[in-house]
Amino acid sequence: MPEEELSPTTRILRTRCEIEGADPVVTPLFQTSAFEASSPHFYTRKENPNGLEIEEVIAGLERSTHCLSVTTGMTALLVVLGLVPTGGTLVINTLIYGCTYRLCFREAKKRNLKLVVLDLSAGNESLSKIPEDAHMILFETPTNPFLRTINISSLARWRDKHAPGMLMVVDNTWATPLFQRPLECGADVSLYSATKFFGGHSDVMGGFITTDRDDLHEEMSAERFYGGMILAPHSAWLIRRSMQTFSLRMREHERVTTEMHEFLESLSCIQSVYAPEIDGTQLTGYGCILFIEIGDELGQRYQLFRDALTLFSSGTGMACVTSMVAQPCTGSHASLTEDEKAAMGIGKGLIRLCFGFEDPNDLKRDLTNAFRVLQS
Repeated sequence: MPEEELSPTTRILRTRCEIEGADPVVTPLFQTSAFEASSPHFYTRKENPNGLEIEEVIAGLERSTHCLSVTTGMTALLVVLGLVPTGGTLVINTLIYGCTYRLCFREAKKRNLKLVVLDLSAGNESLSKIPEDAHMILFETPTNPFLRTINISSLARWRDKHAPGMLMVVDNTWATPLFQRPLECGADVSLYSATKFFGGHSDVMGGFITTDRDDLHEEMSAERFYGGMILAPHSAWLIRRSMQTFSLRMREHERVTTEMHEFLESLSCIQSVYAPEIDGTQLTGYGCILFIEIGDELGQRYQLFRDALTLFSSGTGMACVTSMVAQPCTGSHASLTEDEKAAMGIGKGLIRLCFGFEDPNDLKRDLTNAFRVLQS
């Protein structure tokens, strides 16, 4: 129908700009739920150009065959746990994010899974305790909390010899694929909360799952499609934008954290400073997050310390451009019982410090004053 014959209402609804040939220097936001039937994208619940682009970016960093984007890091975890059959055996590390720990117990109860909790950072001693009929082993390295290292390659060699059917899943959120690539070390799946370093500005949520296995990718893609778990186009676009400065941000996190680590080690009021072992092989760098132990007596007064800080936010977040402080027992691991916290070694004196890009000298002065208030 000729355009001049259309009513104003119809014109408003049917007018479209020409996309082909526009050639923008960055990909625009495809804020659309559906595509023409001839489009390979079909429907945004299946895929969207913004999601496909950021998946390609993360797969390139991980050097993986496949990457799947989902709504949050916890969604990524839930999709991966779906690979364990009902009645199967799931092994997790003792030291793990509190919500991950609780989700694993919830899934075990719902699907009659046998859940085995081990200290996988104990090396060969822990390997002998892994059930050889386990369907999946899930862990973070560096661990949350205490930043202990789990040797992925050693665990993969044991798996290949004793439990070849066991899937190995590594939450690589804190190391990032810039500094650690679990799939190259023998893991089957590597997952991420994009809300942390990938987003990097505390303004977007997302999750990613990477794998080299076609069968796992196909199964998890179906789960995402039918469960409606795909990353929203705007979130994918925001994360893609943030990834343009990812390497720069991580190097700055590394620089600031190294300087702050040395400063914290010099303070007599701190009993321990926890940082990961950078072996140059599995883990080639690290930045942003450190844990300190000040003892339960001072830990009882944590709120005084927190309130005295002016350059550290206390909200739920980390791995962004500004510094943050948290007490794991009332924050990241608040969902655990007191006995579960004790088993992990998490007391009121354990504090997590996440360093942003403020001048380190300003951060040092701020922490010095807060510790003075804490001890007064």
